[in-house]
Amino acid sequence: MRDRIAIVGMGCTRFGELWDKSADDLLIEAALDAIASVPGLRKNDVEAYWYSTVASGHAGLPLAKALKVERPVTRVENFCASGSDAFRNAAFAVAAGVYDVAMAVGVEKIKDSGYSGLTLNVPPGDNTATEVSNPAAYAMLPAAYSRAYGVDPGDVRRALTHIAWRNHANGARNPERAQYTSVVPKEKIEKAPRIAGDLSVFDCSGVSDGAAAALIVRAEDALQYTDKPIYLKGMSLYAGMSNGAATAGVQHASFPEVVQSAASAYADAGITDPREQISLAEVHDCFTPTEMILMEDLGFSERGRAWRDVLDGDFDLDGTLAVNPDGGLKSFGHPVGASGLRMIFELWLQLRGEAGLRQVASPRLGLTHNMGGLPGEFISFVGIFGNEPG
Repeated sequence: MRDRIAIVGMGCTRFGELWDKSADDLLIEAALDAIASVPGLRKNDVEAYWYSTVASGHAGLPLAKALKVERPVTRVENFCASGSDAFRNAAFAVAAGVYDVAMAVGVEKIKDSGYSGLTLNVPPGDNTATEVSNPAAYAMLPAAYSRAYGVDPGDVRRALTHIAWRNHANGARNPERAQYTSVVPKEKIEKAPRIAGDLSVFDCSGVSDGAAAALIVRAEDALQYTDKPIYLKGMSLYAGMSNGAATAGVQHASFPEVVQSAASAYADAGITDPREQISLAEVHDCFTPTEMILMEDLGFSERGRAWRDVLDGDFDLDGTLAVNPDGGLKSFGHPVGASGLRMIFELWLQLRGEAGLRQVASPRLGLTHNMGGLPGEFISFVGIFGNEPG
């Protein structure tokens, strides 16, 4: 897929507690903003849609009804990686020559649903499954990491605090779209009430509403639509075998699905040294220990070294590799169907030099990582994007 397709337009709503907007309102805003970002493009020029949502719509009809279009619409649901998978499938269709212009749209309206976070309709099984909340499952990670690499738990805790502090600080540079836009002192993060284990409220991403959309064309046609397209360099999605968070002997200091999807995307994009070649990354920081482990699984840190690299500021906005420059899930919350496309939207801005106060200097390649599930049973997507073909 290297340089087979390009993104020529994008739209993204504000994320947050948007009580005055429906899922339709958010979908329309993101989709029409994406179309408006391409001079001369009309709604009817979009030949097909891939629509990602987990809890805010069924089938493809909500998109067709909201946008008033009669087009092929495919609903995509793949846990928290739904937005990325919608993009992935739209990209495949355009690269195959089936459509000239396609759109991936992700939307979620969670705050009106009456629950806090992601709920699932689990299919019947053999009655041996155990129910573990998301915070409880991820709360196992810091101790597993400490045991696996012999790192003092206090050092791990300081690294997690730094991740929360940095992502909130980045979100403060994104007042137009982030849900949380205040810098939070490290002392406040350390003293915050615990949710599960040693994870506090500042270690957990918020619950929010939002939508994002991307317009996709073949790379050779991109300059007909915009003078600043961004090009897909490689992407990969892996689903694990779901051994579960409580698998005997598994420490969960690494996520195998992430390792595999990263290796595949890097091979597609020709990436041999991600720490040096990638300019910035948007990663799935649903919980702070997740981001720390991802730094190693994505090849940004050596095994057992991520906590130290975090504390050294390597992944800060002015570090050697900026991670979550827009504030990540920590500042945006997680409207499930939209998050993967929101990550791509930040690369869209950064690679075009349009990210304002949080602009990374001279970026060439950016990475998005979006995943769903729990430790031991993940779906992982990795995408690589650049601002030049070839």
